[in-house]
Amino acid sequence: MDVEEIAEELYGLKPADFVAARDAYVAEARKTKDPKAAKAIAALRRPALAAWAANQLSRQRPEETWQFLTLGETLREAHRTLDTEQLRAANRQQHQLVTALARTAAALAREAGQPVSDTVLHEIEQSLHGVLAHLDVAELWAKGRLVKVPDAAVGFAAVAPQAAPARPAPAKKPAPKEQRGREDEQRLRDLERARTAVEEADAELARRERELGEAQSAQQAAAATAEEAAEQVRGLEQELQAARQAKLKAVASAAEAGTAVKSAESALREARRTAERAGRSVRSLEQQAGP
Repeated sequence: MDVEEIAEELYGLKPADFVAARDAYVAEARKTKDPKAAKAIAALRRPALAAWAANQLSRQRPEETWQFLTLGETLREAHRTLDTEQLRAANRQQHQLVTALARTAAALAREAGQPVSDTVLHEIEQSLHGVLAHLDVAELWAKGRLVKVPDAAVGFAAVAPQAAPARPAPAKKPAPKEQRGREDEQRLRDLERARTAVEEADAELARRERELGEAQSAQQAAAATAEEAAEQVRGLEQELQAARQAKLKAVASAAEAGTAVKSAESALREARRTAERAGRSVRSLEQQAGP
């Protein structure tokens, strides 16, 4: 069995369909006595919804994907070399592209019949920021195999000491003008980092505000449902009270009817006895009178 071909197919499916399809391929591999393929397929993990939506972008929009991956290379190189001008230009492009591409990915997901909430949209943006910041995430996304939403990328990972450009010690004490130039460059780098931190803090604030809005909407909906249920309970209680009163009236009417029936039965018995006495009197008088 071609595991790569199967993986390509599986990661194109919606997350809800992933596990059943994967397990079917595992069963088929075991049936055909291919334990290596069965193990490799079983190891494939179902993607989170946001990761799947981001994958749809890389699968269906190759031109935008190539541009975004190129931007990631530029950003990582600029952070590694501390190129201030390149960082400034790339950062501006980064935020514009991430917002636009996240919306495109959400639209592709909806076209595939998979709704995307505001929370998932934010996670798509977070995934795309991870693609820019981390080469391993970029490689998975480029193949459409991103499985989970990467941790929030706060700027870029610090440059490892061995990867940092060498800074030879000056042969002589820098002149005041040279020293000021280096200090200006450092201030520019610090300013750029501070701006990036502010932008990320703003994005986090916006996400929290969206989450708060969603929570408030859910609370309002729950309160409306509770009020509707309470109104139904009040209506049912009123109906129950009316039914109890009707029952009491019916019981009282039944009791009165029972008393009337007993009285009528007693009167009937008395009338029968009277009629019998009258009949006996008539017969007695007829016997006395003779033929």
